Parts: sequence; structure tokens; C-alpha cells
Amino acid sequence: MGDKYPTVKVAAVQAASVFLDRDGSTAKACRLIREAGANGARVIGFPEGFIPAHPVWFHHHPATSAVANRLSVELFKNAVEIPGPEIEALCAAARDANAYVVMGVCEKLPNTLGTMFNTQVFIGSDGRLLGKHQKLMPTVGERLVHMGGFGDTLAAVSTEFGPMTGLICGENSNPLAIFAMTAEGSRIHVMSWPNHFPTSGDPMRNRVSVDSQAFAQMSKAWVISACGTVDEDMIRKLEVGPEAGKFLRNPDCCGGSVIVSPGSRVVAGPLGAAEGILYAECNLELGVLTKLRHDFVGHYNRPDIFQLHVNRSAPRIYTVNEERAALPPVVTPGERLPHRATPRLADATRRGARRHVVRKRARAPHKKR
Repeated sequence: MGDKYPTVKVAAVQAASVFLDRDGSTAKACRLIREAGANGARVIGFPEGFIPAHPVWFHHHPATSAVANRLSVELFKNAVEIPGPEIEALCAAARDANAYVVMGVCEKLPNTLGTMFNTQVFIGSDGRLLGKHQKLMPTVGERLVHMGGFGDTLAAVSTEFGPMTGLICGENSNPLAIFAMTAEGSRIHVMSWPNHFPTSGDPMRNRVSVDSQAFAQMSKAWVISACGTVDEDMIRKLEVGPEAGKFLRNPDCCGGSVIVSPGSRVVAGPLGAAEGILYAECNLELGVLTKLRHDFVGHYNRPDIFQLHVNRSAPRIYTVNEERAALPPVVTPGERLPHRATPRLADATRRGARRHVVRKRARAPHKKR
């Protein structure tokens, strides 16, 4: 009979966050997961930082401005801890939908008032938390609020369909990151994108299409690109001027979700600027067919010439050794010292006495003749 490579229905969710509202964004995400699952999707990808939002205010306000500082504080207050109640809600929705979910969140370290990461959360169809990926290099304004992740979160997760991977925004054009995901054996890859790019760059939808097709060509994986989009609530909370408001309402500035085959063909999308869920039937056997020609981590490469080494360890800035050294006993006046300490004290006393005698002899005056 041989091995079987099934056809899997996948979904790219294109939606706007409930801007800087963790509870609202989580509830919306759970609703969309259940909707996509009810329509037969077994893998569901979400945009970058969907819960509670992505720090796009740095595209429109100076980094140290009062508006940027206030929105950054709100981002931290609404960021997600992993594990935490929001993750539990997402896991329950994934279980109800019988689908694997890749969710973009702004993650914060538990019990801290500081560091945040730009993170993808991977959830199994049984509702288990499978892992996470923290974006390795924050892009442009993200660096003001996000710390870069480390190699411990750069790996595929196991699914019933084989290895699944994910990268965030600009990582999807990093040649070494692409090669690492290809070497991990990715069959389905989820790209998470924000709701718009800086005003000085190309429209996001152009980059999404190029990077999705390029990744599929190199990895021979199915690519799900989930883009965010803009709504009036976000524009109002950003407190932007007329020119930026016009830009954000331009349908070319946001959206553009696509699904691409291992042969680098766009099979679904691109979506416009509106919210929606994009679906596609993914025949995993196409990965076999396309790798007959180019398997860049196998027969179509030269390991004697090219090698990539990934450091899977994460550095630790603070380490506590729980083994405490035994402290000497506290002795109050009148108490006897422990037996083992007594000879040392006696020896020290005798040595001190001898030194005292020697000093006295050295100071003795000479007798007069």
C-alpha cells in the first residue's frame, strides 16, 4: 500500500484585533477558530500579534512621544502569559474545532513588569499547547517593545500530518531561517503578518505574495499567510492625523492573505482589505512531487560545502544555585565551641603566644657594659 499523504483543508484568518484589548481579542480569536473548524479547516493560521495587537503606532508617532508611551504601556498590560487563561481559552476552541491553531500574540514574561516577545503559539487539535516560536529579530519599531527570541523556540512541531512550522513577518525572508524550517521537514508553514507596513515601504500585500511563493519554492511546503487588517477602532485609538488616516483606510495598505502550494502557485487569495477566512485543500503528496526536482536539505544540496548550525540553547541572565553552603554555627558567649573547632582554636592560641614571646625577645634592650 505504501505511505499516504492526505489532503488537508487549511485556513488563513484575516481579521483585525480588538485593538489593545486582550479579553476582546481572545474572544474574537476563539469565535474565528470555531467558525473555521466548522467549515472543515484542520490547520488555522492567524496574523502577527493578534492578541492583543501589534505595535503599529511606531509607524505614526515618535518613539518617545506621549501617545507611543501610553499605547506601549497598554500593550504590556494586555499582553499574554504562556501558559495562562487566554491560552487555555484558545486550546479549548482548538479542541472544539478539531484543528491545529497557530496564533500570533504579544507575550510577556510571567510575574514581571517588563520584557515582551512577538510570539506564535502552536496548539494541537486535541487542545494541547504544542509549543511557541518567538520572533528572533524584532523589526523596526518592534525593537522598542519586543525582545528577540532564541534558538530554543526555532523548531517544527509534530502534527498528524507531519512537521509544521511557523515564522513571523520579516523572518519569512531570512534565508537561514527558511533553510532551518526546510531542514526541520516542514510540510505546512504558517506565516503571521501585521495589519500594515510602515508608510515608507511597499504595500504589505506585495511582500506577502513574494515571500509566500519564495518560501514555498525553497521548502516545498504548503504556505498559509495570515495577514491582519485595519478597522476604525484601531485608527481612532492610534490618534493619527488626516494623512495617516487616509493611508490606513487605503485598501492597498493592508490585507493580502494567501495560500500557496509547494509548487509556489497561489491557490487561494489574495484577500482584499476586508476581514475574512481564506480556505484551501492542500494535497501533501505535492511535496513529494516537487522535491523530486529540488530537495534543498537532501539530494539537491552539498553538505560538504554548505552547513547550517542552529544553537538551540537559550542564554540565562540570572541563575540561582539552590544548594546553599553550610554556615558556621553561631556561638554565644559562655558556650563551648564544637569539638572540631576547639583544637584549631587551641593551636591558633599557641601559635599566637609563641609569636608574642618572639616579639618580646626582639624588643629586649641590650645590657649596658
